[in-house]
Amino acid sequence: MTTNLYSFVDIFDRALDTAAHILTKGAEFAKTNGVSETEMLGWRLIGDMEPLRFQLMVVCNFTQQWPARAVGLPVPADIEVGLSVAEFQTAIAASKAYLAALKPEQFAGRDDVPMTVSLGNGTWEPTFSTERWLTTFANTNILFHLSTAYGILRSQGVAIGKVDLFSTPM
Repeated sequence: MTTNLYSFVDIFDRALDTAAHILTKGAEFAKTNGVSETEMLGWRLIGDMEPLRFQLMVVCNFTQQWPARAVGLPVPADIEVGLSVAEFQTAIAASKAYLAALKPEQFAGRDDVPMTVSLGNGTWEPTFSTERWLTTFANTNILFHLSTAYGILRSQGVAIGKVDLFSTPM
């Protein structure tokens, strides 16, 4: 199956816009309610799930790293998990800048190129086509972590709704 892999650059860019938007709303809510930034970034849906800061870190990392893998570029380093709100906003902007530098021709003909990626600290190293990695694994993970960040903020009373997941025009 041939997919326009470059279209995922726009999808990931919009996910970053949404992350920035809901983070801003969360920070405003926290400030208004006397909640520290550190406490807000530590909010979780449930005790055994990763906190908001982890969800944002994954969105920033994956939106850069998976397109890089797809086109055969060096994989950008992970951002730190312990960032402040301002530092997360800077990381989001850096991820958007990285995506903006990618060109459609870098993705051309890459759909069926096999990629082996080490996951789970090396416990699993599956090989899939670039198309499958980008459309199924990366996209699903980015949207999962973005939705989890949204859910964390909603569960704490931040006034966001479904429309906030579409923070940029369709």
